[in-house]
Amino acid sequence: MKKILSTLCMTLAAVVMFAQDPVITFTEKEHNFGTIQEADGKVTTVFTFKNEGMAPLLITDAKASCGCTKPKYTEAPVEPGQTGTLSVTFNPSGYGGRTFTKTITVTSNASTPTVTLRIFGNVLAKQAVPKNPYVLHVGELSMSTRVLDLGTIQKGEAKGGELEYANLSAAAHQVNLATSPADAFLVHEISLPNPQPKEVGKFIFVIDSKVTKLYGPVEAKAYVVVDGKKDLSEDYALTIKATITEDFSQLSIEDKQNAPIIEVAKEVNLGTVASGKILRGRVEVLNVGSNPLEIRRVLSVDPALTVKGAKSIKSGKKGVITVDVNTKGLQPGVYNREITIISNDYLRSVKRVTVHFTVE
Repeated sequence: MKKILSTLCMTLAAVVMFAQDPVITFTEKEHNFGTIQEADGKVTTVFTFKNEGMAPLLITDAKASCGCTKPKYTEAPVEPGQTGTLSVTFNPSGYGGRTFTKTITVTSNASTPTVTLRIFGNVLAKQAVPKNPYVLHVGELSMSTRVLDLGTIQKGEAKGGELEYANLSAAAHQVNLATSPADAFLVHEISLPNPQPKEVGKFIFVIDSKVTKLYGPVEAKAYVVVDGKKDLSEDYALTIKATITEDFSQLSIEDKQNAPIIEVAKEVNLGTVASGKILRGRVEVLNVGSNPLEIRRVLSVDPALTVKGAKSIKSGKKGVITVDVNTKGLQPGVYNREITIISNDYLRSVKRVTVHFTVE
């Protein structure tokens, strides 16, 4: 009997103590955002809770399962019978085309210390906004680029391409092109010489390799003339470039057996020179093949170097390429520069040589 009374007393004491604790009750424990737009940005919902206990309720923490979800809750104690709120903000950025489910764990001093809330929904991906491609201004015209690279052209062939332009101004304009007579290998045409506002035209260019003796990289300038105003500054310049290569595809077996073969050192030391002086060096080229070795072109992209020399080298003979280095403006030190030799050696038509020199 005493054991029964003791158990009953303990149960009654637990009930009394439980009744004195705060009790948190949420009206809803989950929220469906439905379908939302990624482009519209963050969305928020508010959960309402009530303290149905006998003591003040205090939320001590609310943690989301993802950094894209931010909870914010009533921090002040909620008295018995009163209500509080917990807002949840979800950022849909990066969730385009996906569904999501996130949980929020709420911790308080309630008799049940943790409660889990849930949000979910579907995110529609934002549509990419087309970018204006015409970001470069050429007078009254706009273009996406001023450079046209036609790639490789075999000697004897012609190759073309185009640069698009737009008239984004409020008036019509007359458009023309100015080129240099030195660039006779460049042929051009204008698809829309009198563009109206919002109209798009094309500059059409063709490089004809038959018109030039050059091999290797070639480059020409064309200047946009708007309404008769000729401006040779870089703001109006279009660059058209290509690389002209020799066509060896028609060589017979006999041609290949008797072909010229170029031999040249990979590196050459030109020596030492005082600053401000001209250093002249030489690069020897040997033909170890049967037919004459034709040096199509020797070039350097460094303006301090001037290269010239042998054009044709007979079998077993040497040719000399001179390299003049203008050291004006160069600081004392050791320099490494590259020259390119283009020849009719069908297996090694392009050879690169590094020249070393020292400026004191």
